[in-house]
Amino acid sequence: MRVLLVGAGGREHALAWCLRKSPLLSALFMAPGNPGMAELGTCINIDVTDIAALVDFAKAENIDLVVPGPEAPLVAGLTDACDAAGIACAGPTQAAAALEGSKAFTKEIADAAGIPTARWERFDTAEAAHDFIQRRGAPIVIKADGLAAGKGVIVAQTVEEAQKAVDTMLTHGGFGSAGSSIVVEECLFGEEVSLFAFCDGTEAVLIGAARDHKRVGENDTGPNTGGMGAVSPPPDFDVAAQEAALDLTVRPMLAEMQRRGTPFKGVIFAGLMLTDAGPKLIEYNVRFGDPEAEALLLRLESDLLPILSGLAKGGIGDLPIRFSDKIAISIVIAAQGYPATPKKGGVIAGIEAANALEGVKVFHAGTSMKDGHLVADGGRVLAVAALGDDLNAALTRGYEAVSTIKWDDGFYRRDIGR
Repeated sequence: MRVLLVGAGGREHALAWCLRKSPLLSALFMAPGNPGMAELGTCINIDVTDIAALVDFAKAENIDLVVPGPEAPLVAGLTDACDAAGIACAGPTQAAAALEGSKAFTKEIADAAGIPTARWERFDTAEAAHDFIQRRGAPIVIKADGLAAGKGVIVAQTVEEAQKAVDTMLTHGGFGSAGSSIVVEECLFGEEVSLFAFCDGTEAVLIGAARDHKRVGENDTGPNTGGMGAVSPPPDFDVAAQEAALDLTVRPMLAEMQRRGTPFKGVIFAGLMLTDAGPKLIEYNVRFGDPEAEALLLRLESDLLPILSGLAKGGIGDLPIRFSDKIAISIVIAAQGYPATPKKGGVIAGIEAANALEGVKVFHAGTSMKDGHLVADGGRVLAVAALGDDLNAALTRGYEAVSTIKWDDGFYRRDIGR
């Protein structure tokens, strides 16, 4: 099969690494890709949201399957455009991608399907939101309705902080069109987990679960980031609990989306809070998480390509889908200044030595080539993934691999999995 993988981060490098192992693969193209991905196929300089250019390339190269990595092209209608061109795409339609593209839509689906979630209200004006918050008190959660690159959620500990967040989004346009409408919801308490499943429109097959570390600093301090590392599976969320959570939060969603005529096909990522009253839905994402994917896909024992092809064609029920019982972790190495203004351009060395260690794979997340050298070109720059028989073994391997990588401007958390 000839495959076009869309994206350029650590998640996409992990997907490319899995696809490259498939005996069914005849050609792998990546748009735009990164230096690590370039070792696995051909990188094409097309932006992930340039839908017309992606489809034109797929037609010109007789692509059999398009694999979207990030959410932006899905929300922009990549699958719809591929369908119109007769090209299979392993992701949801634009209408189904609204599960990530609109927080209010997710809440409406959850309410209609009887999925437990936080109580909520939607607002388009600051005055109404201020009045609601004043009556409800804090802590309370303010969410930009649209896509905000993972930065559109504010957990306000005081009423004043909540009101400021409302003004930032609705009055001052701090999140652009993503914040022109907001969701205000009750604050849930417990441990967060990320639950993943392959969905073919009617069925959901468990991928597994992970827990990521959002705060930039150790002991969960500092601002939120896209994720500084992950563990899969979390020690307090076994397979039985994961399947039960699928029954509670994913399969009812599939039935409701099917009822509405917008079946969901692709990878679903349900962010859950494990409360004293049981799991509650925080949000849906319509793709693999990052850095969760780097840990999850290290555990995949089956051929990924026929699974993704099955998602596109609406049938995965008979496919062998197996994940290792071992523990996988990912450790993000970020650039100094992240998540505000990361320092770019520093030379990186030692990745080959890290990859030579047993059970270790280094995925590129924000790198480029300059004058023949690999350099940092993003905030989260590398994701070091490691597999072990238990958590300690995985962490030992992972941090040993991190220590072999030489990059003066990099930093990482030393408490992943702890």
